[in-house]
Amino acid sequence: MENTEELKTAPRGIPLRSSRKGRNMIAVASGKGGVGKTWFSITLSHALSLLHQKTLLFDGDLGLANVDIQLGLMVKYDLGSVVSGAKSLNQVIYGYDKGHFDIIAGRSGSAGLASMPVGRLQILGEDLSIIAGNYNKVILDMGAGVEKPVRILSGLAEKIIVVCTDEPTSLTDAYAFIKIMTMQYPKSDISIVINQANSKREGQRTYETLLKACNSFLKINPPLLGIIRRDARVRDSIRNQATVISRYPASEAAEDVMAIAKSLLNNG
Repeated sequence: MENTEELKTAPRGIPLRSSRKGRNMIAVASGKGGVGKTWFSITLSHALSLLHQKTLLFDGDLGLANVDIQLGLMVKYDLGSVVSGAKSLNQVIYGYDKGHFDIIAGRSGSAGLASMPVGRLQILGEDLSIIAGNYNKVILDMGAGVEKPVRILSGLAEKIIVVCTDEPTSLTDAYAFIKIMTMQYPKSDISIVINQANSKREGQRTYETLLKACNSFLKINPPLLGIIRRDARVRDSIRNQATVISRYPASEAAEDVMAIAKSLLNNG
C-alpha cells in the first residue's frame, strides 16, 4: 500500500484562479459497471501527465469509490471530509507521485455522498470547476449508470467519454446513458472509447453497432475516440496496484491509452 507520507497535500491558502464552467473537465462514464471505466480514468490521467499536462483525477463514483483502492493509496482526507464540512475541496487534493498527477479520492460505502441533494451536487461541481482552472485537464471518474450524481457532474464537463465493451448489455446501457445525457444536456460533447477489444477491427465493429443505434434513434453521431485492446497485463497491473503505463509501458493497452490522450490534446 502507498505510504501516506508519500502523498502531498495541495498547498492551502493558494487562491484558485476563476474559470468558466466545466473548463478542461472530462467526464468518463459508462452505462454499466465492469467495463474498466476507473482503470481507464487512472491510465488516461497518467498518460496526460506524461504529455506534460497538469492533471487532476476526481473520483466521482459517489458511494462506490475505488481509485485509491486500485492504486493502493491510503488517503487521510477524501470527499467524505468535504461533505461533512471538515475540509474544502482543494484541501483534499493529493499528489500521486508515481503517476505525476493529483487525485481527489471518493468515499466508498457512503450513502450520504450517493444521495446528496441537487443543490449540494451543483455546489460541488462549481467548486470543481474553479479548481479546474489550476489544471490542464481534470478527469472525472463517474459512477456507472445514469443516477442523479452522474448526470449532474457529467453535465458540467466540457467533454464526456463513454466507455463500453462488446457485451450486449454494455452497448445497451451505453446507448441509454447517451440518450439521457443528450436529452438533458443537448450540447454535450460525447465520444466513445471501446475497451477490452480482441482486435482493432472488432473494436471498430463494436463502435459501429453503437453508432448505428445513436444515428437511427437519436440522430447524433458520437465519434470514436479510441479502441483499447484486451491485454492480460492490465489485470496484473491492477493486482499490483500500479498503472499499466508505469508497469508495462510498451504493452498494447498502454499504447492505446497514450494514443487516446494524444488525440484529446490534438483535437482540443
